[in-house]
Amino acid sequence: MKTKKKKLDLAPYLFIAPNFIGFLVFILIPVLVSFVVAFTDFNIFQGFANSKFVGLDNFIKMFSDEWFWAALKNNLIYTVVTIPIILGFSIVLATILNDKVYCRTAIRVMIFIPYIASVVAISVIWMLILNPSQGILNNFLRNLGIANPPGWLGDPKWALPAVIIVGIWMGLGYNTIIYMSGLQSVSKSLYEAAEIDGASSVQLFRFITVPMLRNTTFFLLITNIIGSFQVFGQINIMTGGGPGNSTTVLAHYIYLAGFRYHKMGYASSMAWFLLLIIFLVTLFQWKVQRRYEEDM
Repeated sequence: MKTKKKKLDLAPYLFIAPNFIGFLVFILIPVLVSFVVAFTDFNIFQGFANSKFVGLDNFIKMFSDEWFWAALKNNLIYTVVTIPIILGFSIVLATILNDKVYCRTAIRVMIFIPYIASVVAISVIWMLILNPSQGILNNFLRNLGIANPPGWLGDPKWALPAVIIVGIWMGLGYNTIIYMSGLQSVSKSLYEAAEIDGASSVQLFRFITVPMLRNTTFFLLITNIIGSFQVFGQINIMTGGGPGNSTTVLAHYIYLAGFRYHKMGYASSMAWFLLLIIFLVTLFQWKVQRRYEEDM
């Protein structure tokens, strides 16, 4: 009986063991190793045996690196521009699609496809669309009478806006679906009572929908900020961080430092700085949200 009881007690641990081992091997250990590496001059080709401890040199170098500051600036621009637009369009779309509209299910699927589609496929499609000489967008602009449309990905002034447009398009579906899920918890009686009092559609949206989705917005704000500082795929494929460093963001610069220039120690120090930014932003938002809820 004791043996059988022991086997039954071990069963739950056996079920969670694969996830725990995966977390340990692919997340926890690499994170700890990267922390140690951040204080060394570790190079992929020289190995740990030939690496030496450099203290805070990597972090000091980071703050005097022009490319690092350019990447941080581009990242902040990307974050500040994309998130308000994504959240604004998403909540409006969710409100519209929550009502009975024609082909609602088909529209939901079409909106969500960019989120689940391959980043490589999406990036290649947008590269074709934004091609300065033969792209659909510039041909359309020429037909409107614009003789010299933007060079988009090949122009330092327009490359980042082009990447931002793609980022907005990719993120719209997920945020819309989450907002639609949040709308299911909003009581219809609130809308019915407001309509009886003569409230317009705009007033219903402003005074009922937006406040009732406050927690959903807070959740999406945090996840979108974290995601914006981790953006990498479309930039690496569409521009490679160029022209110059006009579209280089922190995640892409970390990749370049580690795998192109083989400066793993420096790349690790920037990765930890990025983690610190994300942690501080999340902590600030959480405290603001908590204070707001206490005042309510």
